[in-house]
Amino acid sequence: MTDHATTPEPAAKEKVDTSVPASARIWNYWLGGKDNYPVDEEAGDAYAGAFPGIVTIARSSRAYLRRSIRYLVEVEGVRQFLDVGTGLPTADNTHQVAQRSAPESRIVYVDNDPMVLAHARALLYSAPEGATAYVDASLYEPERILEAAARTLDLSKPTALILSGILGHVGDYDQARDLVRRLLAGLPSGSFLNINDGSRGTDPDYEQAQDAYNETGAVPYFLRPVDQIEGYFEGLDLVDPGIVSVPLWHPDEDAGTPKPIGQHGGLGRKP
Repeated sequence: MTDHATTPEPAAKEKVDTSVPASARIWNYWLGGKDNYPVDEEAGDAYAGAFPGIVTIARSSRAYLRRSIRYLVEVEGVRQFLDVGTGLPTADNTHQVAQRSAPESRIVYVDNDPMVLAHARALLYSAPEGATAYVDASLYEPERILEAAARTLDLSKPTALILSGILGHVGDYDQARDLVRRLLAGLPSGSFLNINDGSRGTDPDYEQAQDAYNETGAVPYFLRPVDQIEGYFEGLDLVDPGIVSVPLWHPDEDAGTPKPIGQHGGLGRKP
């Protein structure tokens, strides 16, 4: 455990509501994780029954995250990562991928899900050369996130801001863009924005299934047109090939012929 670890609150598990499905736990279930409850499995199975491709989307998103972090470390030389809305730990978490190539990498995870907090110790295991930390905060508190992250990261140096599958939870698009801008404002030139989010315009079946899910009373997740996802990167220099369906972004050589899905993302560098 790194000295920078944040100790989870003793009562964290008591605050976990297991009577209703939670998006982080459903996503964990689709990724093959074990940190979920029967109510999450039931909701996940119901969604997959209506749209079997959701498992592919979940796993493609995780694969994109792995490839993009590896690119940031090995090609761009990034050694600091601010992962907001990290979700539950599964395989190839941000610190694992980054420290595999550069053990000195420093990572701050941010989430306010009580179950994620309860598993913070699993997230916080770090290579001795680097550091990881966990911040219990909401995406809606960008200045508080930056202040807390500065205890572990040197925010005068380039940092990669990761927003994976979280901006769709912000119902108002203009508000989502504002939150991204405020987080980027605290990062120096040479930093990167790394987003992948559910999109419209590629898979009508996915759109129909997600719209139906949003009407169930669960925490909604709004798919957005690709041009709106591109809007998050306004003022940044896009890394080739730009904002694309995530399987098409620097695919692994052994991946075969990737097919577009309703999940788009990419990297942008702050000038």
